[in-house]
Amino acid sequence: MPKRAAGLSAAQVAKEKRPGRYSDGGGLIFYVKASGTPAWVFRYSVNGTRRDMGLGPARGTGSLSLADARVKVGELRRMVDTGVDPLAKRDADAAAAKAAEQAAVARAKTFSEVTDLFLGAHEVGWRNAKHRAQWKMTLTEYAGRHMGELVVGNIGTEHITAALTPIWTTKPETASRLRGRIEAVLDFAAVHGWRDGANPARWRGHLDKVFPRRTKVRAVKHHAALPWQDMSGFMALLAKREGVSVDALAFCILTAARSGEVLGARWSELDLTAAVWTIPAERMKAGKEHRVPLSSPSLAVLHRMAKVRERDAADALVFPGQKDGRPLSIMAMAMVLRRMERGHLTVHGFRSAFRDWAGETTAHPREVVEAALAHRTGDKVEQAYARGDLFTKRRRLMDDWAAFCAKRPATVTAIMPAAGETVEQTA
Repeated sequence: MPKRAAGLSAAQVAKEKRPGRYSDGGGLIFYVKASGTPAWVFRYSVNGTRRDMGLGPARGTGSLSLADARVKVGELRRMVDTGVDPLAKRDADAAAAKAAEQAAVARAKTFSEVTDLFLGAHEVGWRNAKHRAQWKMTLTEYAGRHMGELVVGNIGTEHITAALTPIWTTKPETASRLRGRIEAVLDFAAVHGWRDGANPARWRGHLDKVFPRRTKVRAVKHHAALPWQDMSGFMALLAKREGVSVDALAFCILTAARSGEVLGARWSELDLTAAVWTIPAERMKAGKEHRVPLSSPSLAVLHRMAKVRERDAADALVFPGQKDGRPLSIMAMAMVLRRMERGHLTVHGFRSAFRDWAGETTAHPREVVEAALAHRTGDKVEQAYARGDLFTKRRRLMDDWAAFCAKRPATVTAIMPAAGETVEQTA
């Protein structure tokens, strides 16, 4: 360590106001700025480069006394002698502290915050608004009330069971989906470093020891469907009604499509001349483009809707809702059924009626019927070789379905008996 010069005095440090640098020796400098503010500076060299390191004020609040400054410089000088650059170390320590603080803030994210980030990152890949809304609703309504404000890294099995227990037996399907969605959010948090350890929402080898399987809670309820034998009578009653919702339901039945596919249908997807409706992949459950052959009755529905089409909208909805640019409500067709006093039925159930009719009364091959429903058949190898969509065969199937739906219902006729004959009734 270099010898210190005559050095400074405590009195000089307390009173000196003339701007300048006053050396105390050993690299400690008492620096009076042009403004008159005094400060301590440590001057040293590293690899032939001179560096000045500020040590803080020499007078006032938080200042270092001359004695304290000398002690501090002694520590720094020993660092320099061992090859450590004090300024570089201070900057590195500050950066590490800042990173640690940022990590602590990140790891303090709540389940609700991580849920929002997860939805924002994944919802663009989901097929429709209904799917996105279901994810947000279940995570917010059922999970949020139990763990929404908890730091995501602190969520344990007890929090998961608290969210699932109230609905596991009363709403088993919802509960099962909720568990999977919580698991996905917590996995998302782990990937981003916001939590450690095993996922407490995992099923196999964990929650399967706590809850019975969903299929064991109660029998799965299928969508209520109208018997296929009653289709013609139902369609005759439906034809007596008017309205966009009525036409949407009729079109849904005649095309055997899903309600979401019908409600989201746009005129740009339709070729009325070729009688084809091409549903883009992003609107299909299987994520694959689906062509639907349009029968004459389904075209008649479209021609009725064309009269209310927004002429200036190139991509207008076929079945618009009351608000501009918005489709019908998901409940619109269900309300038609209620008004017809068929509220026990579901719109999706008409696909089952179509499937039963085709399987029990027609000779159309199974793969053609499944293709009409946009169902995948066979294993992956079979699917890889089945490149066609059986469109021509499906057109004949859909024409037969439309003809069956339009068939006049059978009636009972009373026949007047001749003398001595008994009454016979035919249906």
